[in-house]
Amino acid sequence: MKQRILITGGAGFIGSNLARHLLSKGYSVDCVDNLITGRLASISDLRENKNFSFFNYDITDPDFVMAFSQRPYSKIFHLACPTGVPNIELLGKEMLETCSVGTSQTLEVAMACNAKLVAASSAEIYGDPEVFPQIETYAGNVDPMGPRSAYEEGKRFVEALVALYARKYGLNAKIVRIFNTFGEGMSPEDQRVIPQFIGRIITGGPVTIFGDGSQKRTFLHVDDLIRGLEIVIEEGRPGEAFNIGGTEALTILELVHLIEESLDRKIAVEHQPHFITDHHGRLPDTSKMQALGWKPQVPVMEGLMRSYKAFQAELV
Repeated sequence: MKQRILITGGAGFIGSNLARHLLSKGYSVDCVDNLITGRLASISDLRENKNFSFFNYDITDPDFVMAFSQRPYSKIFHLACPTGVPNIELLGKEMLETCSVGTSQTLEVAMACNAKLVAASSAEIYGDPEVFPQIETYAGNVDPMGPRSAYEEGKRFVEALVALYARKYGLNAKIVRIFNTFGEGMSPEDQRVIPQFIGRIITGGPVTIFGDGSQKRTFLHVDDLIRGLEIVIEEGRPGEAFNIGGTEALTILELVHLIEESLDRKIAVEHQPHFITDHHGRLPDTSKMQALGWKPQVPVMEGLMRSYKAFQAELV
């Protein structure tokens, strides 16, 4: 009998790529998504697969536990949450509700099924860090009432709940702190930096850099993230958090130059004041993941080329 896996947020960028990967390995996959930021276009090819089921469902719905706890899940990947800094003001309430009520209910489904679970957290839990690189034991530098708090504190609450269920109830649940991830399947309307830049290059016009472009980020291709998710759900210690991200920090201006080099295109740039309080830099310590045998395998330049071709196919 095929193992059945649940992905919350399965019509999102990461969830759809994960579903495609798991189906290729012979699993049955249930995708739950309320399509606030997920897209049916992301899973259109999967809906023809007899081992794939899509449920347009909100995991904060009071009936969610009853509806899904009777299904024989062996693993649950809890990825549901509106993402992206530009969505914080627009969807902050939904972020908080998904991270709190939605996570609690997903954990209850895992308990009922005795399923392994990995929950997606974020580099945002470190806030504007004062420690470099950020190791999992670092508590971060977060303003609980700041303009980014709906996402930052939402994800911190996710971690608190997962740790509680692992500690108190013995649930085999772990946490991944995801740093900037990109790749094929990102929505052309996504306002995060790489899809915004590539989309503007294809459709014409300058790319927008908020601030002076000195902010530092790391970038990881989605294929490497998916490998990390699989490793953590199988081998990570319950109740623990694991950083998964790129290991080379680039300023936003350096990213522009790398895209120019990758695509052999000159990019016009315009600077604007940032629409929200920004963080100056992030760099994950990935020692815990490396100890489990993980390291990034897709070079950023290769990932940019692949992303560009995927965007061309959708936009042109």
